[in-house]
Amino acid sequence: MLRTRTRGAGLTLAAWLAGLLFFLPIAWMALTSFHSEQDAATNPPSVAASLTLDGYREFFGSGGGASPWPSLINSFVASTASTLLVLLLALPAAYALSIRPVKKWTDVLFFFLSTKMLPVVAGLLPIYLFAKNTDFLDNIWLLVILYTSMNLPIAVWMMQSFLSEVPVAIIEAAQIDGARLPTILTRVVAPIALPGIAATSLICFIFSWNELLFARVLTGVVAQTAPVFLTGFITSQGLFLAKVCAASLIISLPVLAAGFAAQDKLVQGLSLGAVK
Repeated sequence: MLRTRTRGAGLTLAAWLAGLLFFLPIAWMALTSFHSEQDAATNPPSVAASLTLDGYREFFGSGGGASPWPSLINSFVASTASTLLVLLLALPAAYALSIRPVKKWTDVLFFFLSTKMLPVVAGLLPIYLFAKNTDFLDNIWLLVILYTSMNLPIAVWMMQSFLSEVPVAIIEAAQIDGARLPTILTRVVAPIALPGIAATSLICFIFSWNELLFARVLTGVVAQTAPVFLTGFITSQGLFLAKVCAASLIISLPVLAAGFAAQDKLVQGLSLGAVK
């Protein structure tokens, strides 16, 4: 009994240390964002320096700079729209691969996952030429299409494992009552697999929100996203550390808020089927 308690205490301590290790960079970034540029640039950093909101004021354009709101709105539109499209396409695909499996469904899943093995930069030039010839450069809906295609394979893979835990008897009972496939998906399967859907949605949203390469190359001013806007703080005059930390913290807030709001569903979804 004593050995079990000692082992449990050791694991608890290790978990707390790991949590602090991951939280420390975020806390340091938040603290640096409230320092002046002079205090943020000191080496070693001045922890007890006076606090100021100058970095946040400059981020929101009080010093005559560009406003971040168009970029934040573009990121929100691209991430939200692509996530909704991914769910709309992944749910019936995962249903076909789990509850009503097609022949050689494992090969289908491997094919979906193999599309993620291609380096993103390898497809950058063809996509750029396509966008240029079709007048889609600097268009937010091009990013929506790209983010949907990029996140769809991993969404199908995840939701297939979630939907495989849905009892087939419930679906058969709904079919006996005359329910058609759209009704089964929306009123039977979706409520049961809601934790898995929430986990998939959050991961797709994070991937879309953080994407930089395509947004950097394919957008300019109209469709510029928040990560592209953030890179504008790194200029030839140097790195303004306090301003960059303030901008990084604000741009990270939507993802942190979404993760906090869906944390219970996220844990349930990621652990779905782990314990029989």
